Amino acid sequence: MSTPEATTDCFHGYTDLLATAAATGRRLTRRELDALRTFGEQAAGNGAALRQVVSDHLEAARSAWPGPPVPVDSALAVMSQAIDALAEGYDQAQHFAIRQQEAARREFIDDLLYGRSNLGRLAERAERFGLRLSHAHAVAVAQGAVPYAEGDEVPRKVERAVTGRFGARQILLTTKEGRLICIAPGDQRDVLTYFAKQAHAATDGGRTAIGRTHRGAGGVVHSYEEALNTLDLAIRLSMDAPVLHTSDLLVYPVLTRDRQAMADLVRTALGPLLQARGGPKTSLDTLTAYFESGCNATETARRLSLSVRALTYRLERIHQLTGTNPTDPHHRYTLQTAVIGARLLNWPDQRL
Repeated sequence: MSTPEATTDCFHGYTDLLATAAATGRRLTRRELDALRTFGEQAAGNGAALRQVVSDHLEAARSAWPGPPVPVDSALAVMSQAIDALAEGYDQAQHFAIRQQEAARREFIDDLLYGRSNLGRLAERAERFGLRLSHAHAVAVAQGAVPYAEGDEVPRKVERAVTGRFGARQILLTTKEGRLICIAPGDQRDVLTYFAKQAHAATDGGRTAIGRTHRGAGGVVHSYEEALNTLDLAIRLSMDAPVLHTSDLLVYPVLTRDRQAMADLVRTALGPLLQARGGPKTSLDTLTAYFESGCNATETARRLSLSVRALTYRLERIHQLTGTNPTDPHHRYTLQTAVIGARLLNWPDQRL
């Protein structure tokens, strides 16, 4: 049996196989089929188009077609076997190449978002995926009710929408730990805003956090971590906005930078509420609604489904227990900061 040669237009010995089949009626052996598959793989590796490979073999068969009175059926059967084997080998090579590309892409994304690779080498690899890490980038992270993987319909739907509008150049869309990720140049914030809109719709109401713009490979990691922290913050503070910008919430990391100081404030300002009948939850919910409504008693009462008189009683009770009056502008900041700290530190469920 001849060795396959991917450098020729056609499998070496292909016309001999047809002639033998026409004369004897035999089919191709397993060894011959394996050789044809290997030829198909090599053709794919050399960059040949499958359409051209098939066309070359059909043309070779037409040119060398055995004349009458040989049976046509045997030659056609071998042609069918041969082309099927060629196509199978070609497809295997294509699938293997795709798997290699996917593995390389996933490795790059992991290295990029964890910041664990040599930054110079990372910048070189980034060029393959349309990113120029010498420029500034920002990262958006979308989270839905369920986790998503790279090939799922939701990520593909969002990617089609974003690339359909902006193109794929210098934009990277992927998934990480069940979340949807979009990395875009820092001067193209509209890409991230549109991504957030599409992700919200595709995930049936999911939330997106957008990190700030930072320069370099380390900047991508920084922006990504900011977006993750903003998502966590939104959960802790029960924020219901579909899109959150890290730049709008910088006060919260400042408040929790000194965790011990914040814990001391929560214990001192809100600790007495542990003595309230039924625990501190009702008082904390009341204070949260009061501060979020701009300290408007009527609006707070509406949010809590209370009468204004009942709300006033609750606020007075809080004043009695804590010694701090939520209606007094001089006391209000201390209580509001302590309430935010309690939510960030998960107090009283978690001991401080």
